[in-house]
Amino acid sequence: MSAEQPLLVKMEERPVEPPLVPPGERAPRLKAVDRQQIRLRAIDPERLVEEDHPVRAIWELLGQMDLRPFAAGLKAVEGRPGRDACDPRVIIALWLYALSRGVREARALDEWSQYEPGCQWLLGLGRINYHTLSDFVSEHAAALDQLFVQVLQVLMAAGAADLQRVAQDGTKIRAAASRKSFKRQERLAESRRRAEEHLRALQQQAPGQWTAAQRQAQERAARERRERVRQAEEELQRQQAEKAPAEQAQVKASVTDAEARIMRQGDGGFAPSYNAQVSTDSTAGVIVGYDATPAKEDSHELSAALERVAANSGQQPAQILVDGGYTTRENIMATATGPTELIGALGENRTCNQARHGVQPEFFPQHFVYAAEHDGFTCPVGKFLAYRKSKKLVGATEKQYQAKASDCRDCPLRAQCCPQAKRGRVVTRTEEDAQVAAFRQKMQRPEYRAIYRQRAQVAEFSNACLKQKRGLRRFLRRGLAKVRAELAWACLSCNVAIWIRRVWKVTLQAATAPTCA
Repeated sequence: MSAEQPLLVKMEERPVEPPLVPPGERAPRLKAVDRQQIRLRAIDPERLVEEDHPVRAIWELLGQMDLRPFAAGLKAVEGRPGRDACDPRVIIALWLYALSRGVREARALDEWSQYEPGCQWLLGLGRINYHTLSDFVSEHAAALDQLFVQVLQVLMAAGAADLQRVAQDGTKIRAAASRKSFKRQERLAESRRRAEEHLRALQQQAPGQWTAAQRQAQERAARERRERVRQAEEELQRQQAEKAPAEQAQVKASVTDAEARIMRQGDGGFAPSYNAQVSTDSTAGVIVGYDATPAKEDSHELSAALERVAANSGQQPAQILVDGGYTTRENIMATATGPTELIGALGENRTCNQARHGVQPEFFPQHFVYAAEHDGFTCPVGKFLAYRKSKKLVGATEKQYQAKASDCRDCPLRAQCCPQAKRGRVVTRTEEDAQVAAFRQKMQRPEYRAIYRQRAQVAEFSNACLKQKRGLRRFLRRGLAKVRAELAWACLSCNVAIWIRRVWKVTLQAATAPTCA
């Protein structure tokens, strides 16, 4: 091999040898692919997508909305120098279309929009920087709520939602934090001390060690780290104020996302999460209310959900379907005299508590006979439990009855009935308010049990749309405000998809259908 001949030859530069053919036959003549030739093409953006493409529907819907709140605060105005700002209508349409395809990250959307026909049609073959796309998601929370209300009003006018029956449900969505980021008070103090020392060390470094841009970036990251630790300490103090003194030392807060909480997931595990509260109309699965909260339980979220639905739709729902997490005496009493009828599961079963204390099933409270004339109970072996004390609850009065210590001490069945009791066996009887009792009687009726069975399919439709179709199983941003904005975009995207399916496509098919002569 000569010195001028290269050792390695690129695959594109190797001569293509003709395929071997039998003697007497001619080799096929094939058209070679030339990737070195530069080609100029004329592209008509209007013909990139068909007439019934979803991006055209999204663009048409946004044209009917008032998007001026999204443009508030823009510095680029007519008659003054400066670069033109991106049209909010284009960015909103781009995000709604991307979410309908499961694209949630700004960088992924920036890359996807450079070749995807629907995005290219929206952008007119242009491009929007991913920084602009990412900031837009969380910078317009109030304007996004107004847009959600406008779309909801359009759906209600089209008959896709009537507020006759609404299902309320809470679903846990993981936060952008790990369990290792949760620390107790002493660990947070140590983290703050280290963050401050690191920041001071950066500020005292020699000027020539880093470039100015690198130095600013490192100091900015150190300040952000110190600020996150400070927010975690403030959040920990707020949580400690809600706990008993004996429990305050066990409270933890995350240095990554201070407002996140460790919550039980659907699979039984625990993870840093937020509680997404979603209200869904039963007519077509339209979402009529949403919110993100750090509350671990749903029991205190019903009143706020009803207020959100009324504010968004302008009316109170006739019925609201809830699961056992919302069916508390407080909620039953609060909705008993209101315009919305509560339909929910029955809970408050004490059987598990009895079993946890070693009581055998044949000695559960339902096997003790109550005598109203004596205001006392008789146990399975005939011993009497007299009235001891009462406790007033919301919507009920809890009364305790206790047997004599001597009766239980000499009883041969003590190990099965009250193995952990230091005195006589205690049985609790609850006298519920008339409104609570009426609710329980109502939910035993077949027609209401049939209505309640609709709750799962209505509520789970929205959960599946958010988690499976929109990919909202884990938030990408941190902090309650930004998390709520992510949830708002996903809910708005679900409603827009319903409008496309039930309104826009039906109208388009009617307009393009052939008419009989």
